[in-house]
Amino acid sequence: AAATATTTLPGLRRLWRGGGSGAAACFQLGRALLAVRGAEAAIFLQGLLTNDVTRLVEGDGAPPPAAGLPRALYAHALNVQGRCLYDVILYRLHENPEEEPHILLECDGGVLEAIQKHLKLYKIRRKVNIAPCLDLSLWAVIPGEQAGDIASSLAKSADQALILTPDPRTEVMGWRLITKKGANLSEIIPGSQIGNIQDYHRHRYKQGIPEGVKDLPPGVALPLESNLAYMNGISFTKGCYIGQELTARTHHMGVIRKRLLPVHFSAPLPKDSIPEGAEILTESGKSAGKFRAGGGELGIALLRLANINETLCLNVAGDKVKLTANIPEWWPKTASK
Repeated sequence: AAATATTTLPGLRRLWRGGGSGAAACFQLGRALLAVRGAEAAIFLQGLLTNDVTRLVEGDGAPPPAAGLPRALYAHALNVQGRCLYDVILYRLHENPEEEPHILLECDGGVLEAIQKHLKLYKIRRKVNIAPCLDLSLWAVIPGEQAGDIASSLAKSADQALILTPDPRTEVMGWRLITKKGANLSEIIPGSQIGNIQDYHRHRYKQGIPEGVKDLPPGVALPLESNLAYMNGISFTKGCYIGQELTARTHHMGVIRKRLLPVHFSAPLPKDSIPEGAEILTESGKSAGKFRAGGGELGIALLRLANINETLCLNVAGDKVKLTANIPEWWPKTASK
């Protein structure tokens, strides 16, 4: 299964030129990978996730290669109340719709056991095999501005890169790369540098991209408030899945009053002294939302859209730290209305 999808190459070439300066930075992520394989793998995941997993195995209905099966999909697993349990990225390892589905599921490293239990609970008698992939490494690749001929270097290194595909959530997140443990990154992406994981999180916070249980507290976060639709993570036309009713109702009513947003603090945050879900207040002391996670002067917060242009503050150990919120560039243009 060690091959990269040629259908993604134009996207890769475009991404190579965007982003920061200089070479691409590769960040090793502390997220876990599970292999879900077997004849019923896609149908099984379809009932548990917000996105249309059948696209990974059937394409868009057109005969391949015209449709080109997507290589990766973003989704949430919800509880019955429609709140987020796990944020996942699915990767397709099988090459065409005739092969038995082989899907890798990326999740927060801290919930690997919990998500295995969750999947096994619903597996019942399905022909599906679920196993953690401890021999693989997962990387985020944030491209620099120096364009390289990524297509030819990919062809040479396809045996080392199991998956190299644009991040399915948004272009500003670069690519996702899955390699065998110990693979040589500079061979896979020439000129790349290994980055500090804190810089990856800074990039995420700047763009307002939630990832993992800190940003999306299980049983608390709501998928549409967490910008799941903006991040290509939900299908409103697929059949039933766990937690669908509330999500569909919210979508059809069309009113989402709070959203996760990037925030910038007037002073760097002290490490670990902010309680989870700390209240963010307006100048008059009214609640404007909740702090989710952050580092330094950057963070991510769930805020009432009505308050985002006001002066806001967070109580940190008795001090009021001011913060400003902004609408990310990558959001759909109608979003800021």
